[in-house]
Amino acid sequence: MIGTIADILAAHRAGRARPAETVARARALIVAHGDPAVFMALVDDAGIAAQLARLEGADPAQMPLYGVPFAVKDNIDVAGLPTTCACPDYAYPATRDAAAVARLRRAGAIVLGKTNLDQFATGLNGTRSPYGTPRNAVRDDLVPGGSSSGSAVAVAAGLVAFALGTDTAGSGRVPAGLNNIVGLKPSLGLVSTRGVVPACRSLDCVSVFALTVEDALLATSVMAGADEDDPYSRVLPLGGLAGFPAGPTLAVPRAQDLVTFGDRASEAGFRRAAERMARLGARLVEIDLTPFFETARLLYEGPWVAERYAAVGAFLESRPASVHPVVAGIIEQGRHFSAVEAFRGQYRLAELKAQARAALAGIDALMVPTMPTVFTVAQMLAEPVRCNSQLGVYTNFVNLLDMCGLAVPAEIRADGAPAGITLLAPAGQDAHLAALGAAFHRDTGLTLGATGAAHPPALAAVPAPAPGYVAVALFGAHLSGLPLNGELVESGGLFIREARTSPDYRLFLLPEGRVRRPGLLRGAAGSGTRIACEVWALPEAAFGRLVAGIPAPLGIATVTLEDGTAVKGFAMEAAAAPAARDITSFGGWRAFLADEAAKRGALAPAG
Repeated sequence: MIGTIADILAAHRAGRARPAETVARARALIVAHGDPAVFMALVDDAGIAAQLARLEGADPAQMPLYGVPFAVKDNIDVAGLPTTCACPDYAYPATRDAAAVARLRRAGAIVLGKTNLDQFATGLNGTRSPYGTPRNAVRDDLVPGGSSSGSAVAVAAGLVAFALGTDTAGSGRVPAGLNNIVGLKPSLGLVSTRGVVPACRSLDCVSVFALTVEDALLATSVMAGADEDDPYSRVLPLGGLAGFPAGPTLAVPRAQDLVTFGDRASEAGFRRAAERMARLGARLVEIDLTPFFETARLLYEGPWVAERYAAVGAFLESRPASVHPVVAGIIEQGRHFSAVEAFRGQYRLAELKAQARAALAGIDALMVPTMPTVFTVAQMLAEPVRCNSQLGVYTNFVNLLDMCGLAVPAEIRADGAPAGITLLAPAGQDAHLAALGAAFHRDTGLTLGATGAAHPPALAAVPAPAPGYVAVALFGAHLSGLPLNGELVESGGLFIREARTSPDYRLFLLPEGRVRRPGLLRGAAGSGTRIACEVWALPEAAFGRLVAGIPAPLGIATVTLEDGTAVKGFAMEAAAAPAARDITSFGGWRAFLADEAAKRGALAPAG
C-alpha cells in the first residue's frame, strides 16, 4: 500500500522518502493492481514531472499535503486530462483544474489520474460505466458502490492516499461503506464545486475517500473555503479534529425504521455498532425517520430529477445511443416535471426540513447504516433499479436536508462483506462528526481498507480548557510579557501552551492605534505560513468583555492550529489587508518586534 496521508507526510518531512519515490511506487501499485476499470486516465510522465518540479525548493513543513498522491473522479476537471463522466462521446479536454483540485495541488498533493464512475454520476452501485465495473477491494463479487466507484477502490486497495468523489445522493458514502474505508461528505458549499460536471447542481458536493478520518478531514480542510466564482459556495466553519466529546447524544432509527430488506447480518451489525458507540460514552435515543425517508423519495420521485435533466438533458437528447440505458431512463424522467410541481416540491421540502430539525433537537448526530444491505454484481445487473434504490435508503435525504455526513467502517461481516455506519449532522458540523467517527473507527480494531494495515494510534490529546472557560489563540499585544497581557491575567486567564497555526495564514501590521497590533488573515491552503501564537483559557465572561472591546478591523474567528485543533482567535477583515503591511515572513509577532529592535539598535549612535 502507498500509506496514509499521515504516513507519507512523516516520511517526506523526515527525509526518509522523497515525493518522486512515493509517486513512482504509487504508479507501480496501480499497474500491479491489474484492474483497468479503476482508472479512466493516468497522468503521463511529463505531467508527473511537472507536478514534482513545483515542489522543488519548497519546505515540506509548509505544505500540508507535500508529495501526497491522490486520484480524482472523472466528473471533476483536471487540467491536461479529459473529463468523460464515463461517457466517451461526452468527453472534453479539461484546460484548467477544478477549484478543489487546484487547492490540493497548491498544498503539494500530486494527481495520478482520473477514476471510473457510474455514468453522469447517476447510480450508487458502480456497474453503470462503459469502461467496466471496478472490482470491490474487499470482496470482489460485490458491487464497489457508486457513483464514485473507482475513487473508493483506489483508496481501499492502497493505490493512492486519498481520492476525490462527488456526492449528490450518497456517492461519497456508499462506496466507502462497501470498501471498508472512510467517506467524508462535506456540508453543501464548504468545498467549491467549480469545475465539476453537475448531477444536481444545487445538491452536489466534492467528497473525500481516505483510509482514516484524520486523513479525510485534512484533505477537506485544504479544499475548504469560499470561492467567489462558485455561486453555491458559502462560508462555513470547519475546525480541526478534537477528541471524542463528553457524553454526546446520538439519534438512531426506531426498530421499524431500521431498514435492511431482510438482511439479518446487516441488522445485527448495526446494533453492534450502536453498542460500541454507547461503550464509548454516547447516549443513544431512537427517533422517527419518517420525514427523512419522505425527503429521500423527493430526490428521484419528485422534481429534483429535473435538475439532472437540466445538467445533461441536451446531450442525452442529441446522442441518446451514447448514454447507458438505465442512466438515460432516470434522467429522461426529468423532462416531465412542470414549474408548478417544482414549487410544490420546494414547499414540501421546507416542511420536511422543519420536521427533521424538530426530530434532531438536542441531538449531536444521527447515526444510520451506511447501506441497508449489500449486493453482488450479478444481483445488481439482474435488477438494477430496485437494488440501486435500496442502497440509497440512508443517503438520499442528506443533501436535500442540508446535512454533512461521515461514513466510517464498522465491521467485516461473517460472510466477508464490509459494513459501516454514517454519522449525520446539520451543515457546519463536519469536524464534530469527525471527532465521533475517528474514535469509533479506531475502536473497531479494523485494518484499513483492503490493505491489511493496522489503524494508526490516536493523536496526542490537546489540553482543553476547563468548563466555563474558552480557549483563545493570541497573536499580538496580549502575548506573555507584552503590553496587554495583564488584561488576561487580571481577568483570570490561564496560559495553556505555545502553538502555531496551520500553514495558510498571513500576518499584517495594522495601522497605528493605542497599541501596535498585528492582524491575522486566512487565505487559500498553503498560501501563507505557520504563525506563532499562545493559547490561553479565559473565563466566559472575560472572553465576552474581550470580544466587546476588539477594535476594527479585528474580530473573532475560528483559527486552525498546525495539529488540527480549532480555537477562537483574533482575525482581521480581508478588506483591511491592502492598507496594512504584510509581515508574514517573520512567522509571528515576537519575531517581528525582535527584528525592529535589532534594526533600531543598528541605527543607534555609537558611544
